[in-house]
Amino acid sequence: MPIFHAHDGTELAYRLLGKGAPLICLPGGPMRAGAYLGDLGGLSAHRQLVVLDLRGSGDSATPEDPTSYRCDRLTDDIEALREHLGEERIDLLAHSASGNLASLYAARHPQRLRTLTLVTPGTRAVGITVTDGDWREASELRCGEPWFADARAALDDFLAGRSPDRAAVAPFAYGRWDETARAHAAAGPGQTNSAAATVFYQDGVFDPAATNAALAAVTAPVLVLAGEYDAGPTPDRAAELVALFPDAEFVVQRGAAHFPWLDDPGAFVRAVAAFLDPEVHSVQAGGTRLAHRVWGDPSAPPVVLAHGRCGDSRTWIPIAERLAAQHRVYAFDFRGHGLSDWPGRYSFELFRDDLHAFLEARNLAGATVIGHSMGAAAACLLAAREPGLIGRLVLEEMPPPFPLDPPRARAERPDGELDFDWPVVPSTDAQLNAPDPDWSERLGGITAPTLVIGGGPTSQIAQEELVWLAGRIPDGRFVTIDAGHLVHTDRPEEFLAELRAFGLS
Repeated sequence: MPIFHAHDGTELAYRLLGKGAPLICLPGGPMRAGAYLGDLGGLSAHRQLVVLDLRGSGDSATPEDPTSYRCDRLTDDIEALREHLGEERIDLLAHSASGNLASLYAARHPQRLRTLTLVTPGTRAVGITVTDGDWREASELRCGEPWFADARAALDDFLAGRSPDRAAVAPFAYGRWDETARAHAAAGPGQTNSAAATVFYQDGVFDPAATNAALAAVTAPVLVLAGEYDAGPTPDRAAELVALFPDAEFVVQRGAAHFPWLDDPGAFVRAVAAFLDPEVHSVQAGGTRLAHRVWGDPSAPPVVLAHGRCGDSRTWIPIAERLAAQHRVYAFDFRGHGLSDWPGRYSFELFRDDLHAFLEARNLAGATVIGHSMGAAAACLLAAREPGLIGRLVLEEMPPPFPLDPPRARAERPDGELDFDWPVVPSTDAQLNAPDPDWSERLGGITAPTLVIGGGPTSQIAQEELVWLAGRIPDGRFVTIDAGHLVHTDRPEEFLAELRAFGLS
């Protein structure tokens, strides 16, 4: 493992996982070796993880001065690591007890932070107390688990001071108490310097009033990620932490407890990777986190781009960059796609609701909406349901509201990792085979000027049905670009020319 020296000469070790811009990762415990973080559910595919072993833990050396285990003094080790890496500013991620350490570092060195990610973080440094009531309330969320009765009895004993053994309550720390979780929990005592942990929280370490005042001046973006089932902190306590930072984003990972990268690696990585990518933003829209990209002058007329099934916002980048010369352009990932949440339930109506919630969350009433395929269907359904919300509407290769003939057979999931949630496919295929008759009946209620673009004879969609669709919309017109189904991808110049003819600069 690579080694560097702290300011007091102590040798400190860290692991490097993955490639890309470095992300310094602080393990919790407190004073647990960084090995338990693993690769953070695959986050190493997006960033190079610099996983530090705090002094006296893992492969780092034991300091001569045991008082240097104090949380407030450990901030110097983070600064020494930053200097060792040669970084002017750092992206810092902290888990659990090290949330306190990261908060103190942010308060002392705000100019050294590029971003701060706090994962199920400790909150003592800022004066937010996790109460016995929090533990009991969080535990009740797991009352249907087969292990609940024994674990709850152990929790009551622990909170009453009748037992010092926290191992019996370990199931509460995991969203799934499976073999992976059991092994992870069992490794904890051997990875933790218990003597150092008592010094970490030594009396007088924290000054919440001074820390909170300093955090109010932190300008770096902050992500606080809480687990739905976690007690330390609960989502409500984590929300109190969020309020202390001027530029903070809050994510509650569904079905997760204290180790969210184990409970649902994909959900964890999508949320953190979206936050760390400077080109990606996130917004909570109707209870779903939607990742999106933005181009152009904020004061320019807005255009929203809605991608097709199994795609994401990246499919629009070449078009968005061209439109951004005269427009403020937004391209978002629908639920179940890209870096947005993958809740597991999908339908054209839910995609419609995603678009609606996104427009409202970003205050984009009156925007031009351009949708491809599934995204076009969602936009069409929204324009019919909410006349006046969309200023202009472009429907590229939208699946018409006619039953597929022959019906589409059940698709088999391809091997390997996907950039979308596979249940999207069978859910929407079922609707394409038997569309709601209301879809076609509502077309006459669309008031927005509408351009329907077909891909010509090589498209998988019957072009005469798109002609019919345009004819049912009061201010609709149809054009053909001989490109097949991926018109904006394969014929971008012709696509942009049609948009200009439709009134977009």
